[in-house]
Amino acid sequence: MKFLIHTYGCQMNVRDSEAVGALLVAAGHERVEKEEDAELVVVNSCTVRDKAEQKAIGKSGNLIALKKYGKKKMVGLMGCAVKRMGADVFKALPDLDFAVGPRRFGMIPRLVERCLAGEKRILEIPDEDEVPEGLSAHSVSGFQAFVTILLGCDNRCSYCIVPDVRGHEYSRPAREVVAEVEVLAKHGVKEVCLLGQSVLRYGVRNPAWDENDPPSPGGYTEPFPRLLEALSKVEGLERIRFTSAHPKGCTDELVRAYAEFPKVCRHLHLPVQSGSDRLLKEMGRRYTREEYLTAVKRLRDFDPEFALTTDIIVGYPGETEEDFEATRSLMEEAGFDNSFIFKYSPRPGTRSAKLEDDVTKEEKERRDQVLLSDQEARGQARNNLLVGTVREILVEGPSLRNAQRWSGRDSGNRIVVFEPDGNPPEKGSFVKIEILEAHPQILLGRRV
Repeated sequence: MKFLIHTYGCQMNVRDSEAVGALLVAAGHERVEKEEDAELVVVNSCTVRDKAEQKAIGKSGNLIALKKYGKKKMVGLMGCAVKRMGADVFKALPDLDFAVGPRRFGMIPRLVERCLAGEKRILEIPDEDEVPEGLSAHSVSGFQAFVTILLGCDNRCSYCIVPDVRGHEYSRPAREVVAEVEVLAKHGVKEVCLLGQSVLRYGVRNPAWDENDPPSPGGYTEPFPRLLEALSKVEGLERIRFTSAHPKGCTDELVRAYAEFPKVCRHLHLPVQSGSDRLLKEMGRRYTREEYLTAVKRLRDFDPEFALTTDIIVGYPGETEEDFEATRSLMEEAGFDNSFIFKYSPRPGTRSAKLEDDVTKEEKERRDQVLLSDQEARGQARNNLLVGTVREILVEGPSLRNAQRWSGRDSGNRIVVFEPDGNPPEKGSFVKIEILEAHPQILLGRRV
């Protein structure tokens, strides 16, 4: 059966979709690139924000409508929206063939067979502690890969629905992760990105290392830095990234791992959400403004060029102008290389949904624009400091905006665009680029 997967949401969803694709191919189905060629379409949904969920539901409805004209045989929905909606998903989409929660995506090939045998409206909702099948399944076709190391989340931030839809934390055994990365490296993968909702909590809820694992040669005792140490020894692997982080995990051992293992990229996505201690407490973030900035200082003290990105929420219930200005000042003090700013929207079942959403849409938009403008100037200033330096970049291919130029990323995840000089490098190769010009979100340079 010819299939296509549409993915909405975070990198975890991208990784889940890749695993489903690999499992479907292994079951004898054929992947296609164009929607019009697909007999089966699976939509991987996100529910972190209402808009993302509605996009996935709307797309599924449009696909189901095509079944009436014989243009599609089967439509399935997977992911976080299924877990949130439960059986109500069939009220929104009565002719949906199957719906699968995020920890049961490994069942999809079997569900397809059941649908082909005549079953309809199949619903599979995972338990909170369920470990999915097919976590290590990959469609290896490039030089970069996502690797899930931590499932679920136990942080319980007031605004976030992720713990309800992705379940409790589960850290995959370290030896399983290392073996997966070794296979990827043998197939030509140069860079892996380790995934978890709060990736630095790896090994906190359940042991990731057991008594049969050899001790850390470097004396690392914390599970995540110890994993970085092990992965740094994988032959053929050149870069290790990970996302997303929590400031409580920015320990001395993590900084030592950055310093000792050149393969670990010097970039960290470290969501802060607010610069107001009052709101941080209300959000349940479990750190103060000062503790967050201490984590930033710890990373920048060993490398002033260390790249930091973050997430910010504007318009959280009760956010005053004073709270907003506290966020502005924290962002300036932290000196973020880039920021992703979101206007607050309540999600069903979260603690903050019980609060009055009292910041107007107009004010949320204003605050959003102010922070975006601040970040534009800050990003420009940070990148100006890199003009004249030479960066090693991993080549990703022609630039999306100008096919005559090529682009890649440095260790800090900065986009670097350069002229191929009539001799384009191979995708997945490393080249050195002298930075000649800086913009808020990209660097321009030439090969040296």
